Amino acid sequence: MSNVLVTVERGPIVESVHRGSFAIVNAKGEVISSIGDIERVVFARSSMKPLQAIPIIETGAADHYAFDDGDLALACASHNGEEQHTNRAASILQRLDLDVKDLKCGIHPPRQQAAYEALIRSGGVATPIHNNCSGKHSGMLATAKHMNESVEDYYKIDHPVQQRILSVISELTNVPSEEIKIGIDGCGVPVHGVPLRNLALAFAKMAVPSEFKESRQQSIHRVTKAMMNAPEMVGGTSRFCSDFMKHMDGKAFGKAGAEGVYCVGVPRAGIGIAVKIDDGNSRATSVVIMEILRQMDLIDEQETKALASYHFPLLLNARKETVGMLKPAFSIYETMMGEV
Repeated sequence: MSNVLVTVERGPIVESVHRGSFAIVNAKGEVISSIGDIERVVFARSSMKPLQAIPIIETGAADHYAFDDGDLALACASHNGEEQHTNRAASILQRLDLDVKDLKCGIHPPRQQAAYEALIRSGGVATPIHNNCSGKHSGMLATAKHMNESVEDYYKIDHPVQQRILSVISELTNVPSEEIKIGIDGCGVPVHGVPLRNLALAFAKMAVPSEFKESRQQSIHRVTKAMMNAPEMVGGTSRFCSDFMKHMDGKAFGKAGAEGVYCVGVPRAGIGIAVKIDDGNSRATSVVIMEILRQMDLIDEQETKALASYHFPLLLNARKETVGMLKPAFSIYETMMGEV
C-alpha cells in the first residue's frame, strides 16, 4: 500500500496528490525508515546508470581511453543534450575510433529547449548523440571495444557488456542475477527490476563500499566522485541531479530514473535512499528527496535554501504568476528503525 508523499496545492485546495513509497537503508541492508511497499519490484530505469558505469573502470576501458571525471559522469547521465554533453560524447566516440552511427540508443531531440532551438537554427538534425543516454551507451561501447567484443549488438542482454553489468547490479543489490526482472529501457538496453529496498541498498553500498575488495571500492569511489565533481554532466542546466550534487558539494550523489524513480547515496550517513512515485510523475521526486534529507538533518540551511525550488516547486500560469505549489506530505519519524 503506497502513501501520499506529495500534495499539489492550487489556491485553497489540494488539487492532486502523488502517492508512492521510499526506503532508507544502510550498507548492511538494515532498513532505517520506509513508507509504502518497499518489497515491490520496480524498474530502476536511469537510476541504475551509476552501477552500469562500474564495468567501464573494472575492464580497464576507462584508463585505456583516458576517461576523466566528466566522461564518467556523462556515462551516468540522463543529459539535456546541451553542447557540453554532445561534445563530450563525441570526444569519447572519437577516442574509440567509432561514430555516432555506432550508438544504438535511438534518437530524440535535445531535452533542453534552448539546445533544441539552437540545433534547429543551425540547420542541424537530432542524432543519437542528442539522446539523453548517449553517454551511457558510449561507455558501454568503450568496454566492448576494449575487450575486443562486438560493438554492433552491445545493447543486447546476452552480450558480455550487459552480462558484466547484470553481475555488478546483482552484487550491489543483493538480488541473484536470475531473480532480477529484465525489461527494455527507453534507449534499448536492458532495464533491471529489483525490490525498492534493494535499490536503496545498492546506493548505500555505493556510498559505503567497504564490504567489497579494494579494486571494487576504488571503482565505486571513482564513479561517485566523478558524479559529484562534474554534476553538470549528469543532467545539465536547471536539472535536479546537477543542482543537487553541485550544492551538496560532495556530501551526496543522486540519480533520477524515469517513471518517478530517484536514488541518493549519502556517504557520511552511510545510507541509500530509493523513491518510487506510483503515477510515474518525476516532478514529485525532488520534493520527497529534499524532505527526507531535511527530516534526517542531512542537509543544512544554506543547501536547503539553494535547492528550495526543488523542495517546494511552484506552479506557474502562462503569465508566469505563481498559482500553486508542490509540498511534501509525510513524516519519516514514525517509521525510524535506527539512528543514522
